[in-house]
Amino acid sequence: MQKKILIVEDEESLLKLESILLTTKGYLVQGATTGLAALDAVAAEPPDLILLDIMLPGLDGFEVCQRIKQNPETRSIPVILLTAKKTPEDVARGEEVGADQYITKPFKSAMVMETIERFLSQH
Repeated sequence: MQKKILIVEDEESLLKLESILLTTKGYLVQGATTGLAALDAVAAEPPDLILLDIMLPGLDGFEVCQRIKQNPETRSIPVILLTAKKTPEDVARGEEVGADQYITKPFKSAMVMETIERFLSQH
């Protein structure tokens, strides 16, 4: 059974890159470019894991993560925040909203893959 990953990233080039990377690893990938689109996608068909950018148009990643984690039906989905925001305040906010992991850009693909595989092997 293929694991499904939702990538929420408003930068098209990065979204494509991450999608290709995960698809070649055998994951089913769905992309969303806004926070609302991400929440719609999660509601329609919950993924096994979410890679979430923080700086998004409209609802930001913190808000999206918080809503996912507050919903009993989606609370158990691992959320990895992938972001250029790396101040201690941002990291603390990521923990506050329930993110399972906080990875700052620029990131190494191998590290992201390891993190994804670690979370998915637990489920």
